[in-house]
Amino acid sequence: MNEAELQEKLKRSADFRAAGADRDQVFPVLSPAQLARLAPLARERRFQDGAPIFEMGDRHLPLLVLLEGEIAILTGDDQVMTHHGPGTFTGDVDLLSGRPVIVKARARGATRVLEIPAERLRSLVQTDAELSETFLRAFLLRRLGLLELGLGGLVLIGSRHSAGTLELQEFLTRNSQPHAYLDLERDPAVEQALATFQVCADDLPVLICMGRHVMKKPTLGEVAGCLDLNRVDEALHDLVVIGAGPAGLASAVYGASEGLDVLVVEANAPGGQAGSSSRIENYLGFSTGISGQNLARQALLQSQKFGAKLAVARAAAHLACDRRPFRVQVGEETFVRARTVIVATGVRYRRPDVPDLGRFEGVGVYYGATQIEANACRAEDVVVVGGGNSAGQAAVFLAGQGCRVHLLVRGAGLGETMSRYLIRRIEENPSIVLRTRTQIEALEGNGRLQRVRWHDAASGESTTAEIRHVFLMTGASPNTAWLDGCVALDSKGFVKTGQDLGPGDGWPLERPPLLFETSVPGVFAVGDVRAGSVKRVAAAVGEGSVCVQLVHRVLAEAAF
Repeated sequence: MNEAELQEKLKRSADFRAAGADRDQVFPVLSPAQLARLAPLARERRFQDGAPIFEMGDRHLPLLVLLEGEIAILTGDDQVMTHHGPGTFTGDVDLLSGRPVIVKARARGATRVLEIPAERLRSLVQTDAELSETFLRAFLLRRLGLLELGLGGLVLIGSRHSAGTLELQEFLTRNSQPHAYLDLERDPAVEQALATFQVCADDLPVLICMGRHVMKKPTLGEVAGCLDLNRVDEALHDLVVIGAGPAGLASAVYGASEGLDVLVVEANAPGGQAGSSSRIENYLGFSTGISGQNLARQALLQSQKFGAKLAVARAAAHLACDRRPFRVQVGEETFVRARTVIVATGVRYRRPDVPDLGRFEGVGVYYGATQIEANACRAEDVVVVGGGNSAGQAAVFLAGQGCRVHLLVRGAGLGETMSRYLIRRIEENPSIVLRTRTQIEALEGNGRLQRVRWHDAASGESTTAEIRHVFLMTGASPNTAWLDGCVALDSKGFVKTGQDLGPGDGWPLERPPLLFETSVPGVFAVGDVRAGSVKRVAAAVGEGSVCVQLVHRVLAEAAF
């Protein structure tokens, strides 16, 4: 595929167009006035024709602004993706995060550039509103383009019948890591690729990382390590946020923008449960809706603009809350130190009591409905279980992908648990069949799901259907087991905060606990993990934002 074909494919991409992308925004040309503002921050460098400018895997790259000549951006196999000419600039979101770059660059002709170090770029996007908008929009759109085209330093070889393959696809996609995917059953080039790297089908999934590391059946932590996504340091942070859902990301944005040293640790990927939503339509300011993944991607970039750091594939295992500063265990022998902590670990869908459920997870049973899952079940019958907004969004999204959706709910209807706009869409969509007072009884299949049996409590009848895909979005259990008795929880395991704390919850200070403060001073809880929270994205963002003001108050106390 040549450069013109790549550009044409991007033009046809619905997601890319929805982001407002055109070439002038992806590759903007800076004006003389803008160049003049950049010059004092930069040093001038020259490159001869063909000279390497950066290599795939390089970290902490500077921003390069072209004055003369051209820079060609290439994939790992030297495929030219685009050219930068005078007045344009290199880079995407990795410039702000300092993570390994996933492309490489070469000079074309005698080339002269302005080189701006990453730390000066981060300062610039916080102080120059015009250039900040230009740079951040271009960075985000370029990464979206790489994701759409599947170009970069990663090749995933797997099978659509493999739960491990689906897990890696979701992890890479939700962490905005562009990758090429080769399917063992569908792509004739797979056998050759396996032979080239001396691996066999039993080793799948295989990830080829940065063209150098061949990883057989890697864990998410191993993948994150290769991509430098899980880096933490021994510094004492003003604020450590546990969880990168909407509440956690809001805390990171407001905390970092107000000068705090903020580290966010996340077990899987930014966005949390909301990140798997196909379209959120009732969030203020997005009248046409926004996918959970795009919302998370933009929030993460915004937090990095202000200097917040993120480490993924870092599940919190323990909070040592009996000492100051706090210590959070985020690996077998890895700890981070914090003056204050915000717990934003959210909830997970409950696993219904269905025999053999675990056998089909990832091979027919899913807990999110993104484009990855939709690609596997397009134009088929599917089952969605649940009566909340997430289930409603999944049903509407899958119906839009050509699926016939059986929406199973335990109750008599949807009115008490789902937003009215979603109920109307379900009622008006002939591809969605609402089955009330109905639950799954059994799952059957050899290696992967093939049949589903459900029971209708109203009629007393059971039905078996040849269905290979079930989406479970039933109830919510808080992710609080890692707190291990550190903070007070309610009877359902949600974190008690503020006025909900009672005399027996161990509050140690004379002053009352602050609004989102737990039973341990300096430890806060926001979003879905908090007892009594409103399970909406806007509410989570609001709590995460407000909580930062309370963090400042605690940091001002002598004990911290």
